[in-house]
Amino acid sequence: MFFGSIPALVTPFSGGRVAEDTFVEFVEWQIAEGSNALVPCGTTGEVPTLSADELRELIAHAVQVAKGRVPVIAGCGTYSTAGSIERIRAAADVGADAALVVVPYYNKPSQAGLAAHFTAIADASPLPIVVYNVPSRTVADISVETLAEIAKHPKIVAVKDATGNLGRVSAQRLACGEEFIQLSGNDDMALGFNAMGGVGCISVTANVAPKLCAEFQGAMKEARWDDALKLQDRLYPLHAALFTDASPAPTKYALTRVRPGFPADVRLPLVEASDASKRAVDAALEHAGLI
Repeated sequence: MFFGSIPALVTPFSGGRVAEDTFVEFVEWQIAEGSNALVPCGTTGEVPTLSADELRELIAHAVQVAKGRVPVIAGCGTYSTAGSIERIRAAADVGADAALVVVPYYNKPSQAGLAAHFTAIADASPLPIVVYNVPSRTVADISVETLAEIAKHPKIVAVKDATGNLGRVSAQRLACGEEFIQLSGNDDMALGFNAMGGVGCISVTANVAPKLCAEFQGAMKEARWDDALKLQDRLYPLHAALFTDASPAPTKYALTRVRPGFPADVRLPLVEASDASKRAVDAALEHAGLI
């Protein structure tokens, strides 16, 4: 259902507003470069700063441009169960194929609370659900056992695992079954993640290097591990550089280098990438052969 290189799309802003024309062109470029699915309105899309209308319009634009060529997995998670359900229904109304739902942040629910949260969402959802586990941002961490429990629900089909713990891939494969889709949430670990049973990556780097990331994922799918390792070496400095400052500021700066005219604007409380971060990005882009 979902596999390969899946960019967690940035949201371009200009003059404080969503740059819709730029976003449409960006989505088309991502598909042309070989991306296997799209995630609008995730963390990299600065979703906490988006209004409900902006979120709905961005998802709608992604769907309209994709035209069924690749799935659109809309970022819909909040720390409110009811609020997440509302966003999923809005995403479904404009044609999204699935919803990415983050583990609730800030309010630190128990494992029982997490199970109840995702079960309630799945019961109400018209869309398949990709669980997003990123404890470095949410504090809460959905355990292997809890994930296995909710994975029994027919609407919960995948996990985006950004725990940074590669052992989770094998543990979740055994607990949730081989058919349960595991997607890496960490570009730098995607090679090991797929070797252990993953099938793709919801990627920050793919914003900037979609063709290389698609080739990397394609090499692993075809068991061309030597080719994948070469691409890993080529991309690794970029994976690191894009997190030398608060994301997605370095990614937006990188896009100004590979797509001249792309706006680097971010919304407060984020600010533009530092000079040191820009230097790291420039060096990484040169290493990857992108500039």
